[in-house]
Amino acid sequence: MSKLISIDTHDVRFPTSRTLDGSDAVNVDPDYSAAYVTISTDTGETGHSLVFTGGRGNEIVTRAMQSYGAVLHGRDADELLNDLGAASRLLVHDSQLRWLGPEKGVAHMACGGLVNALWDLRARRAAKPLWLLLAEMPPEDIVRTVDFTHIRNVLTPEEAVEILYRAEPGKAARIDELRQHGYPAYTTAPGWLGYSDEKLVRLCREAVAEGFRMIKLKVGGELAADRRRMKLARDVVGPDVKIGIDANQRWEVDEAITWVNTLGDFDPWWIEEPTSTDDILGHRQIRRGVSPIRVATGEAVANRIVFKQLLQAEAIDVMQIDATRVAGVNENIANLLLAAKFGVPVCPHAGGVGLCELVQHFSFFDYAAVSGVIGDRMIEYVGHLHEHFVAPAVVRDGRYRAPGTAGIGAEMLPESLNTWSYPDGPGWRELDDQTTQSTKDRD
Repeated sequence: MSKLISIDTHDVRFPTSRTLDGSDAVNVDPDYSAAYVTISTDTGETGHSLVFTGGRGNEIVTRAMQSYGAVLHGRDADELLNDLGAASRLLVHDSQLRWLGPEKGVAHMACGGLVNALWDLRARRAAKPLWLLLAEMPPEDIVRTVDFTHIRNVLTPEEAVEILYRAEPGKAARIDELRQHGYPAYTTAPGWLGYSDEKLVRLCREAVAEGFRMIKLKVGGELAADRRRMKLARDVVGPDVKIGIDANQRWEVDEAITWVNTLGDFDPWWIEEPTSTDDILGHRQIRRGVSPIRVATGEAVANRIVFKQLLQAEAIDVMQIDATRVAGVNENIANLLLAAKFGVPVCPHAGGVGLCELVQHFSFFDYAAVSGVIGDRMIEYVGHLHEHFVAPAVVRDGRYRAPGTAGIGAEMLPESLNTWSYPDGPGWRELDDQTTQSTKDRD
């Protein structure tokens, strides 16, 4: 028997606002950050996870994980890992902490960080990457991890088991295919709103040369600028490479319909987050108003219940799950099963800090053991900050390569944790010194 004896957290931030990496119409100056957690047992085992944020407030998520961690501290690790459905419910439905949600926002993300750390520990014990661990689990065991609270009217445990058994034929061949050929990716690298036209054109050209068959551009600042940037991108990538556009919830419903249709000349593949992700009926209205342009959303959807309603309302064409927005692996399994029931493709949100490393596992698992199809499905990719991870995501020829390292992929290098811990890490101290010197030079 082993016990959980520590839950250690780090507020880790990277100064991406200096180069406007990650900038869009709403998030104009993000410092990509990770609320990072390591859980440890008295036998020396560890599990690692993180929650992605945009800078200020990262300390709030970090502190929330510490608070939730008290629920796990001292518990039998074997019991938790042998029933990760019960472990997840222990956190998500805690009678006191759920006042901070329930099941949304900082509280839910903090739960997800700890749930993912438990899964990391379990996958390490099994010496398997998460996607393979999940793909090889019996359907009944997968379904036991899912919290069906408030989604049973649409998806029952029995239906979920049936979905997974339907995918059993050919699963071994699909696993081999994933190992050999990986999974399609698209890139947002050219599309940050703060980039110059010259940088946009250069990065679009590089993306095509690197094998990506879709790029994504941020939109929603100024319509004339969006049209100019869309034309530049389309001229570079040609007619056969898809261009997704992403408004990051910038618009009102009618504004979204008008704006997207005005960009229709450039054949956008989808419009992502055209309005508030909580506005289910608004998404449905937009979907009807911009068809055949697809509507995609999900990176900021709080939980499986909102996804259920988006699917029920036929409000989206593409579901975009996020590895750290909801309550961890368990809830994203629920989201994949909901999408499979409604026949809606899943194209995960990534980029950020560690999101590529984490979310790739869900698409690999989905193809192997849930939907059994790829089609137009892709995983988002942005090629920055991967150097800070023990097992960084690998993309070649426009495809994610199958993760082979045991765990969920979240473990960061000790030197990165030290250098970029906020606000006292040496990386931040050096930047502060440079800023101070620049101010003195100007004076």
